[in-house]
Amino acid sequence: MTNKIEFTDSAKKEINRVVLDKGAKIYFRISVQGGGCSGFKYKFSFDDNIKQNDKIFDKTIIDESSLKIINGSVVDFKKELIGNSFIIQNPNATSSCGCGISFSV
Repeated sequence: MTNKIEFTDSAKKEINRVVLDKGAKIYFRISVQGGGCSGFKYKFSFDDNIKQNDKIFDKTIIDESSLKIINGSVVDFKKELIGNSFIIQNPNATSSCGCGISFSV
């Protein structure tokens, strides 16, 4: 399986900004957890510990299990009146909730 995740310029810029604010040797972690109203939800956090099953995408790390679920996705960052947020356009998601945080595959 080819691990393909695309990051928009807006997402790259924001990830670099927040990682720089946190200090050296910190990564932006994207993971998928069970929960939410549709079955799965995205989690965005910081981590200074790269685990054996992590894949590195520049300043971002994604664990292998999460990557299987979001493989082929586009990660974007949106600035809107209601707030700023990372958005994952996941081609593997069969449905999502109204808030866009929770999804099913």
